[in-house]
Amino acid sequence: MADQSEFAAQAMPYSSALYAAALRMTRNVAEAEDLVQETYLRAFRGFGGFQAGTNLKAWLYRILTNTYINIYRAKKRRPEQTDLEDVEDLYLYRRLGGLEAAAAGRSAEDELLDFFTEAEVVTAVEELPEQFRIAVLLADVEGFSYKEIAEILDIPIGTVMSRLHRGRKALQKKLYGFASARGLVDPVAAVPAGEPVHQR
Repeated sequence: MADQSEFAAQAMPYSSALYAAALRMTRNVAEAEDLVQETYLRAFRGFGGFQAGTNLKAWLYRILTNTYINIYRAKKRRPEQTDLEDVEDLYLYRRLGGLEAAAAGRSAEDELLDFFTEAEVVTAVEELPEQFRIAVLLADVEGFSYKEIAEILDIPIGTVMSRLHRGRKALQKKLYGFASARGLVDPVAAVPAGEPVHQR
């Protein structure tokens, strides 16, 4: 059983990372600050039940993510204001993996990422459905494993893999749309294989 007196020493070093994640989730500085404050409040209250030696970072992110989901489900709206320019590590969006087979090396999609502005990549991520966006952020921006994401979101690993696959495919399609508009690829190539052009 962890002692609550250890909370500050163990949990506070993650404050900057949690704030950056909160800002990517809420896209609003004030709401991100509130989200982190609420996360730490809930974490402090529950720290007595935290098992020492387990993944504290994943535990904190689980509280952050659940708090975010609960807040915005209750509000039944998406945040309207965007303050992402205040995030210093937007370059991390450029590292989004798995647009095709990342294990096979840099794919054509990975090469295309070099041509997009940060704003275009961020816009593509923001437009993902919420459950896919959070999965992509946790995996490709925060660097959590499938197992850790499953624990954070309290869903099966198979569901994590499905959400990441679908989220990355949607992201790929959106980025291809940007690439097509800028003449970087053939417009027909922007349509995933097997999908008629007229359905876009």
